[in-house]
Amino acid sequence: MPGQPIVKKIISIIRTSLNGEQRDYTQGSITKAIFLLAIPMILELSLESVFAVVDIFFVSKLGQHAITTVALTESVISLVYSVAIGLSTAATAVVARRIGEKNPEAAAHAGAQSIVIGILASVVISFLGVFFAENILTLMGGDIRVVREGAIFTRILFGGSLVIMLIFLINGIFRGAGDAAMAMKSLWVASSLNIILCPVFIHFFGLKGAAIATVIGRSGGILFQSYHLFKGRGIIRLRIGHFRFDTKLLKSIVVIAWPATLQFIISSCSWIFLARLVAETGGTTATAGYQIALRNFVFFILPAWGLSNAAATLVGQNLGAKNPLRAEQSVLLAAKYNAVFMGIVTFLFIFLAPSIIRIYTRDEEVIRYGALALRWIGSANIFYGIGMVMIQALNGAGDTKTPTRISFFCFWLFQIPLAYILGLGFHLKATGTFIAFPVAETLLTLITWYYFRKGKWKTINV
Repeated sequence: MPGQPIVKKIISIIRTSLNGEQRDYTQGSITKAIFLLAIPMILELSLESVFAVVDIFFVSKLGQHAITTVALTESVISLVYSVAIGLSTAATAVVARRIGEKNPEAAAHAGAQSIVIGILASVVISFLGVFFAENILTLMGGDIRVVREGAIFTRILFGGSLVIMLIFLINGIFRGAGDAAMAMKSLWVASSLNIILCPVFIHFFGLKGAAIATVIGRSGGILFQSYHLFKGRGIIRLRIGHFRFDTKLLKSIVVIAWPATLQFIISSCSWIFLARLVAETGGTTATAGYQIALRNFVFFILPAWGLSNAAATLVGQNLGAKNPLRAEQSVLLAAKYNAVFMGIVTFLFIFLAPSIIRIYTRDEEVIRYGALALRWIGSANIFYGIGMVMIQALNGAGDTKTPTRISFFCFWLFQIPLAYILGLGFHLKATGTFIAFPVAETLLTLITWYYFRKGKWKTINV
């Protein structure tokens, strides 16, 4: 059959990517390199989302107050995720650069120093979360019962901030080294443990059992990571000496990490503002439709995120190998694949939006709002896909400040005001918010593309 060789080739690439074989991504086919990195990264992101789904599925059996506690705690603990993602981004950039320079010893040292920062940050966050759990829930609007019954859940999750920090951070080290399969496998371990333990611990301990199961699940993933970092056969091998304070390197990592952390906070907060505006102008029905549309949007773009993260690794490694042309070609090719994929998703969102929303609800008004939101959000999917790659390319080069400035301008100074002007000023209500989403994303892509083409990122030293 004529298509058989292509199918065999695809299966071979998938198998190779999941095996996690060591390879030099600064040479050979760029297309193959992108997909070898992207496939496990896509699965890693998918497994990370499993944590939230599993927790809320089992917690929902305990009633509305339990659900509210989880939702409020997760909203605040997203700040921990922000710091973890920022440090992970910095670790990926620095480790990838050292690997590209063919200096695995320096890469291991950089990875260890990133872990040192993560541990120090976790100590501060855990202290604040454990001692101010009631205040956090009250500040987020929890009622007396939520505060009384949910404080222990909040304490356990914040007390386990270290495991959140490390599982993200160490996976960033693996991705920088080009071992995306190991990052994926660590989340397999963590997710499997969480799925097994969550219903058991909830049965015996109630709501706090969900938090305990989550912490234990992530801890299992970290033990798996640590074994392969210290005893494994990968290109990164950590030793105790790598953890000795290196003030210059620590400062370099922090300089890259804090803007990356701010990037995530900026985008997360903009989504919170938009959700509030939808609720204000469209009520509960519009909010329900918008949230369903948003969750579908996030689910469908996981492959695009995988391609973007692959581009970040390839940029870092190729810049380290003093091959900026290959780094640029990798980004352009990843952007091309992302545009094609997101184009397909756009087609689905525009023509099948009601059918997609109907999977979750039979309320016709919710379906109407959800379909409208999905169509507007999806209308800029191609731009969104390209913009993701460009942002991650700059991050992978260690230039985290430029995308942070762009995100601040496009989301806080443009998207939010535009949504208010369209929704309230032009009386478009919730539709105004839906329209602001693709307009801002398109603007972000155009600006990021401009800075990428200027090429200053090629001269960044990390």
